[in-house]
Amino acid sequence: MTMKKPLQGVRVVEMGSVVLAPYAAQILAELGADVIKVEPPKGDITRNQGFSRNPGMAALYLSCNRGKRSVVIDAKQPQGLQALQDLLATADVFLHNLRASTADRLGIGYGAVSARNPGLVYCATYGYGAAGPHRDRPAYDDIIQAASGAAGLLQTISGTPGFMPTIVADKTTALFVVIGIQGALMRRAATGRGERVEVAMFETMVHYLSVEHQAGLCFDPPLGPPGYRRMVSAFRRPHRTSDGFIAVMPHNERDWRVFFEACGQPEVMNDPRFLDAPSRARHINLLYERLSDLMLTQTTAHWVEFLDRHGIPNSVINDMNSLREDEHLREVGFWQTIEHPTEGALIAPAFPVHYQDEPAPRAALRPAPRLGEHTRPLLTDLGYSEAAIAALVEQGAMLAEPVGAVSVG
Repeated sequence: MTMKKPLQGVRVVEMGSVVLAPYAAQILAELGADVIKVEPPKGDITRNQGFSRNPGMAALYLSCNRGKRSVVIDAKQPQGLQALQDLLATADVFLHNLRASTADRLGIGYGAVSARNPGLVYCATYGYGAAGPHRDRPAYDDIIQAASGAAGLLQTISGTPGFMPTIVADKTTALFVVIGIQGALMRRAATGRGERVEVAMFETMVHYLSVEHQAGLCFDPPLGPPGYRRMVSAFRRPHRTSDGFIAVMPHNERDWRVFFEACGQPEVMNDPRFLDAPSRARHINLLYERLSDLMLTQTTAHWVEFLDRHGIPNSVINDMNSLREDEHLREVGFWQTIEHPTEGALIAPAFPVHYQDEPAPRAALRPAPRLGEHTRPLLTDLGYSEAAIAALVEQGAMLAEPVGAVSVG
């Protein structure tokens, strides 16, 4: 018997763009929710960012919008707003990344929407929390990396602030969006009432970084400076071998002792600076220097075999190309091929959460939709006649036919 997914039967209306809200909504789709993506007539901006086979179906869009249906509604027009409000009346969750002032101006603020659908979980996610003075400041991932201290942590290491080469603020906040929505749905199941949920990028990233980097500031008064010493060490990096690089992480007393003994240097661990964890933490740079010097003496393949044999955590340095051929990922069925009706074969990562009664690997979600692909059937389900839909199209309030290439094949 096929088990129901956790959010099966939950309808989510997503009015998001770029990565944060779309990625969160895609995770909700992976959990079984029926996700309807509401787009303006020109579509989500990511539709035309990066590699694509056809206009409007670029890689970033395809990676954040699997498992959804697309409806094109121009909410700035009264007739479009009415259609959106009718759709929201059928939703369990409304997720958007509009600024609070913009949502209110469009007529889709919490007060207006919840008056018609009091059981709705209304989730707003944006740069800065609505209660603070920065609530209306524009924010993207780079801005939040700078504001939250993430870029400053890299300055501690290299002397120059920098950005992590991934959309870390958007994706981290998306995970908290999913947590917040699921928590609100659980409370609704107990109370019967919906509620407003807010998840801000700035506060989320400060929370995320504070886990280890608050450090001495965890105490009042402070017991020391911020920053987890090992994390901000300039020597915390992949180590050069005689023919490449390797990541090595002796972590505890056993790992360090076994490593140096196996390398023929047991005396290192008798040095007072390395006798216990607090001492090693204070002298981590020196310890990493010794590790780096040893790694240079042999090939990467030698060290992988050596470290595996002694049970010391290590890894080769992968990139996105080598991950496609990774033995472990191949064995667990991580890379899935999806056939898109207009874009052909696409490769997508499997959802990394496994439930015991689901097949492993689980079936891939349906591919990301073309712009407006589901407008007509969804409006029909809401009770709109063909004449009413035609009138909305004529007024420019929506697109009723999908925009994109013809089917492949």
